[in-house]
Amino acid sequence: MASKVRKYVNRELSWLEFNRRVLDEAWDQEIPLLERLKFLAITSSNMDEFFMVRVGGLQMVARSGRRKRDPAGLTPADQLKRIRQQALQFVEDQYVCLLEQIEPGLAEADLRRLSPEQLTSQQRSGLETIFENEVFTIFTPMAIHPEERFPLLTGRTMNLCVRLAPSEGQESSRYAIIPLGDSPQRFFRLPSESGYHYILLEDVIRCFAERFFSGIEVQEVVPFRITRNADMGVREDMAADLMAGMEEVLDARKQSHCVRLEVASGASPQLLKFLASALEVGASDIYEARGPLDLSAFMRLTGVAGFDRLRYESWKPRRAPEIDSTKSMFDQIRQQDLLLSLPYESFEPVVRWIEEAATDPQVVAIKIILYRTSRDSPIVAALQRAAEMGKNVTVLVELKARFDEARNIEWARTLEQTGAQVIYGVKGLKTHAKVCIVVRRETHGIRRYIHFATGNYNEVTARLYSDISMLTVDEELGADATSFFNSITGYSQPLQYHKLAAAPFSLRDRLLELIDGEIARKEDGQKAHIMAQLNSLADPKIIDALYEASAAGVPVDLCVRGICCLRPGVPGLSDNIRVVSILDRYLEHSRIIYFYHGGDEVVLISSADWMPRNLDRRIELLIPVEKAAHRQRLIAILKSYQRDNVKGRKILPDGSYARPEPAKGRRRHQHQQYLYQLACNAEMQQQQSQLTMFEPHRAAAKEA
Repeated sequence: MASKVRKYVNRELSWLEFNRRVLDEAWDQEIPLLERLKFLAITSSNMDEFFMVRVGGLQMVARSGRRKRDPAGLTPADQLKRIRQQALQFVEDQYVCLLEQIEPGLAEADLRRLSPEQLTSQQRSGLETIFENEVFTIFTPMAIHPEERFPLLTGRTMNLCVRLAPSEGQESSRYAIIPLGDSPQRFFRLPSESGYHYILLEDVIRCFAERFFSGIEVQEVVPFRITRNADMGVREDMAADLMAGMEEVLDARKQSHCVRLEVASGASPQLLKFLASALEVGASDIYEARGPLDLSAFMRLTGVAGFDRLRYESWKPRRAPEIDSTKSMFDQIRQQDLLLSLPYESFEPVVRWIEEAATDPQVVAIKIILYRTSRDSPIVAALQRAAEMGKNVTVLVELKARFDEARNIEWARTLEQTGAQVIYGVKGLKTHAKVCIVVRRETHGIRRYIHFATGNYNEVTARLYSDISMLTVDEELGADATSFFNSITGYSQPLQYHKLAAAPFSLRDRLLELIDGEIARKEDGQKAHIMAQLNSLADPKIIDALYEASAAGVPVDLCVRGICCLRPGVPGLSDNIRVVSILDRYLEHSRIIYFYHGGDEVVLISSADWMPRNLDRRIELLIPVEKAAHRQRLIAILKSYQRDNVKGRKILPDGSYARPEPAKGRRRHQHQQYLYQLACNAEMQQQQSQLTMFEPHRAAAKEA
């Protein structure tokens, strides 16, 4: 049967299935209402990026006439057709969820969106004042003349198209555009006796649109929004200055072709025809919405004060029991490797370690890779201090990190001004590895302290994403990290590492070698097992190797949050492969990999997903976890993913998802709740042990 079945799921359709899983969370009535609204907002933000990058790229390929099929057997035109079909249904389902589920529930809690028709006379009077003071003076209409160029509109921002009565002696309507830009004020609170009642900016303007066009009849006011192609990059072989090249790319995105036109439903045929012609989009690129456009903006509403009962109970990151907040991080790392499971445990020790390094007189050098950072990053501030104090600070700032280019350009310039050595990435590749090296001069010579991670140096996302961080002074890992860093910041060739594997050179080969080892042991009659947690799985070579492992009888248990091009559970192809996906309050972002390896269990963490882009076009790291307690802890996490019968979903052979069917009498197991409870229990046990121990003051020990 295997020969009759397509071996791979199309990447784009797999992603759409994943986003539907996110939408399922917005439908879930067991989740608090504002959290459901948050999931709905995420689906909209996800779709924006999908159209900007994936659809934009496919449209360019299709227009070039290329018909090359992807691994799933689909041409670019085939993919665009199927995307359109699924996206139309998805948009309809989004608005059914908002208008028939979430908003009625919020209204019962007295958090209400009002339309102009629902306003009381008092509210309308107050709204008129808001319009005069905060809207009329800020926003400016632009008349559209048929013989003139249509104004350049910013992608992913709200606009209003206004149809005006024809001028005297003319038959055709006149048009104007009111660009709302990326206005921070989308929601206007209205006076009410209780609760929180609000109206949207576009509805405020609709109420008083005639004020913008004195003496002219306003026939129609329709919100619309465009999405521009963002699938473009700098030609690094042509760019003498990468930073200048990236700035040109950012400018080019502002003028790229429109890949999607979103319009509020109910627009007249003539207005739709006008917009389609002006923006040069076909009927297949127009999406009508029967509710407010840009649902991602509703994320702001989820933070409205006074509605805590409609949100998740707060989970504060716990202090890892291995870490003492009163002691130097250098002393603690020197004593033992440290492992953090974020966001259940706090990212603060990593931030504190880098801040200590910045001011420690014994630290002589800091080397770090920054891919995505927060807007007010304490880590960047610490690097600036270190450079100002004369330490050797080398920072690789990846300017090609999509949609973070502008922020990274700003950080690169700021760090350069403080005296840091800044590298703008590696030519032809994205640097996605997560590593920091601190070099310290100690009593017995130079010692290297290393931090490896699956996630970014970003203290904000460290509270929202599940990731693994490891701090170590292992000499071989330190030597490997130094060689790795020197190879990407200088001209040296990548070396053979003692313990690390790096993409695009050896990471895939190392994984295939480990998979082959499990196959050989199983064929020899030994026990074998493969487990992994990933964001995405799309690499054909690794998928084929996993199919071979399945055929040999090796159990393969995967947790893949997003794109999964592997078809699990297909008789004769992947009988022994089980794939689950977990969506919950935190974004599953860790990459953890396990091989039974004849009983000498191998556990690794990585920055890389199993996708061609990560393994061929990015610089990534695969890091072994060698401390026995840490290995067992990560194995327990991988097993917990497979046991989740609350938020876990089983991926089916066609790429769709199904709820697990718990065995009779089986207890509920929710992976993220389980890990948080473990972190709370560990912290509590540590506190209790400290209360029952007397610790005398001793003379400070001499440094090792």
